[in-house]
Amino acid sequence: MPRLFEGMSRLGTETAFEVLARAEELARSGRDIINLGIGQPDFKTPPHIVEAAVRALRDGHHGYTPAPGIPGIREAVARDISVYRSVEVDPSRVVVVPGGKVTMFFAIVMFGKPGVEIMYPNPGFPIYESVINFTGARAVPIPLLEERNFSFDAEAVLEAVTPATRLIILNTPANPTGGVVPRSEIEKLVAGLVEYPDVFLLSDEIYCRMLYDGLEHATLLAYPEIADRVILLDGWSKTYAMTGWRLGYAVWPAELAELATRLAINCHSCVNAPTQFAGIAALEGPQDAVGDMVAAFDKRRSVIVEGLNALPGVSCRVPGGAFYAFPNVTETGLDARQFQNQLLETAGVATVAGTSFGAFGEGYARFSYANSEENIRRALERVGNLLAEQENA
Repeated sequence: MPRLFEGMSRLGTETAFEVLARAEELARSGRDIINLGIGQPDFKTPPHIVEAAVRALRDGHHGYTPAPGIPGIREAVARDISVYRSVEVDPSRVVVVPGGKVTMFFAIVMFGKPGVEIMYPNPGFPIYESVINFTGARAVPIPLLEERNFSFDAEAVLEAVTPATRLIILNTPANPTGGVVPRSEIEKLVAGLVEYPDVFLLSDEIYCRMLYDGLEHATLLAYPEIADRVILLDGWSKTYAMTGWRLGYAVWPAELAELATRLAINCHSCVNAPTQFAGIAALEGPQDAVGDMVAAFDKRRSVIVEGLNALPGVSCRVPGGAFYAFPNVTETGLDARQFQNQLLETAGVATVAGTSFGAFGEGYARFSYANSEENIRRALERVGNLLAEQENA
């Protein structure tokens, strides 16, 4: 075995991709698999966005670009933030990267080292905890509890801050729970963080356009008391059905933007040029497809929540955002991983165990409703049949 950096042994993974690989393996063997596991829209990228990339290729945009992104896309991001978040940011603070994970990695590596603490949501996107552990920092979970609709308790978060805390990661609307943090709770947190001027925040707002029931997004950038310590993570993958394009961005505090650019230079040089032109077209072109997609998700949300709550041993809160349901499966008698495996191997339904998102995910499973209403209903029927058989066994 080669002698490697010890952090490699602490690096985790994203189980959703492992489930996807197994689902595809079963499908190749002839099984009919319904995938409610992977977190990506089942819609195609809108045609005007695709055409912008094709046009960029035909126009000769085949070379390197500035590491933080071409001026046009950084300016488009700044305008978009002004429109949808009512916050003005200087384009010089925008760094465009190949996907949201890059921003996570950069931010956590900047702050993480042995002896410091980084707080993160649990259950939460698994890469947060993985990269924190990789750096040698102590990963401190922020419990997202079902009884709070998978929001956090601002007072509990503030009580957990110590002199070793360097970064707090927040995600709303959230993956995997679909939970949305109420504005009132965010305001309590912001007021308390005024007392901790050395603590920075990574605000993962990748699902900010996917909200239901009249809920409104509250961005941390809108609070001047802490805005100079906020790293805003967003991108095109979810909002514009562009997961495979690998295009994200961050708004960095002015003092960190240059460091993020240096990391980009050392890591990936730049985002590929045609994709950046597609990103501009997405932000500046018609937004009808976004509204249509969210409306479709809203209908599917009703179907899946109603269906899950009708299953024996399953109960599910109504998610306020994103495209995930996170039902409690404790009463089925199966733990999270057993539930995931039985659904896939026996019922042909791909989901992701709640423990893939942290220890507080035990007893839960993530169902993505980024699939057709027909497939969601078929999947629920299969799960219902499986659980009924087990109940009657």
